[in-house]
Amino acid sequence: MRGKKIAASALAGVAIPPVHAEGDNTIRLALIGCGGRGSGAVVDATQSPYGPVKLYAMADLFEKRLTASHGVLSQKLGDLVDVPPDRRFVGFDAYKKAIDLLRPGDVAMLTGYAGFRPAQLEYAVAKGVNVFMEKSFATDPPGVRRVIKAGEEAGKKNLKIAAGLMARHAPNRQELIKRIRDGQLGDIQFIRAFRMQPCGTLPPRMPEVKDLHWQISHFTHFIWVSGGLWAEMNIHQVDEICWIKDAWPVSAHGVGGRVAGSRDCGQNFDSLSVEWTFPDGTKAYQVTRWLPKCYSEFNTYIHGTRCAAVFPWLSGHRDDLTQIYKDQRCAPDNIAWRADEGLFTYYQAEWNVLLDAIHNNKPHNEARRAAMSNLADIMGRAAVHMGRVITWEEAMKSDFRHCPGIDNLTDDSEPPLKADAEGRYPVPIPGQWTEI
Repeated sequence: MRGKKIAASALAGVAIPPVHAEGDNTIRLALIGCGGRGSGAVVDATQSPYGPVKLYAMADLFEKRLTASHGVLSQKLGDLVDVPPDRRFVGFDAYKKAIDLLRPGDVAMLTGYAGFRPAQLEYAVAKGVNVFMEKSFATDPPGVRRVIKAGEEAGKKNLKIAAGLMARHAPNRQELIKRIRDGQLGDIQFIRAFRMQPCGTLPPRMPEVKDLHWQISHFTHFIWVSGGLWAEMNIHQVDEICWIKDAWPVSAHGVGGRVAGSRDCGQNFDSLSVEWTFPDGTKAYQVTRWLPKCYSEFNTYIHGTRCAAVFPWLSGHRDDLTQIYKDQRCAPDNIAWRADEGLFTYYQAEWNVLLDAIHNNKPHNEARRAAMSNLADIMGRAAVHMGRVITWEEAMKSDFRHCPGIDNLTDDSEPPLKADAEGRYPVPIPGQWTEI
């Protein structure tokens, strides 16, 4: 099914941006951040039944990455990639040049680094284009507030904003949430989430690579660029916990650290455990471990007064094992209900919703919700890194910035962090560290 052009609004005073001029129903995409995540999102967009779309512009901080992405996408998607050299931009201001080429109804794909996301979102909204933004969305509370404000401005313009917390659009997860709301599990007592899998560490910087480039290109190892591995990976389950509770936590505390003798040059802990408290006193916690040769698990368990359920995270992200158990025992021989196999991936689902909203003028603005989940994520990280309880109120009010001048960085800027003589960058020390 092809999307229909947006009809004129009968409501006075409501801004209704057209999809495009008469005779051209194709939505143009500007890919800003050309790594695997962004390139994959382009493919998902082109597979949606709510097209047509085409890739029209590309921007990245690194020419090599842009060139590689363009080659792979051109081979895979053919004529759906229409990005000649004069629509490919490199540098810290490249996102502006790509967004400037879009028309009302088009989509700016913000799929690069979270530290730069607030400024890019603000620019896209100011230019009057729709946005798809990947997780995470900000690295610190001021960035979270910028995302919220940009989302409010987008609402005034009737712009659509999709956030890369794709599990919210998985039909089977939505069905389980409905069953939870209907009381099938009883009152939710606690939630436990696990993400335990091996992840790589950061080696010393290669001397031929500029330090600023090294930090940005290895973004998951640096809090100022991405929020760190915790923010990039765990935000999905943090968002899921808040969705299950239909609330935001009032506080977080936790513990974490590194294995003895770690040679990791980055900033990440390799083990973290965070507990959130919600307004009704309910607890939810997440256990994370990135070490190899250890027990692995990637699931979110929900325990109610009647029985338990699970949100599974599997390769390919088809939520076919979403299920409710007969009691509190979460085991394959104790299943009361299991969802049907998913028809498409979570990633595809989120694009279907966004493109349908654009073509058929349906409300769709996930900026505030995404930012609030991001703040809950930041609370958990800060509680572990700082070694104390962090409240929602203090997190939301905090003016702490990991990189105060991030909007004005250029290729000649000094890197925000400096390594020691062994090539190691600053690591949080609970009791001494500050990030709220």
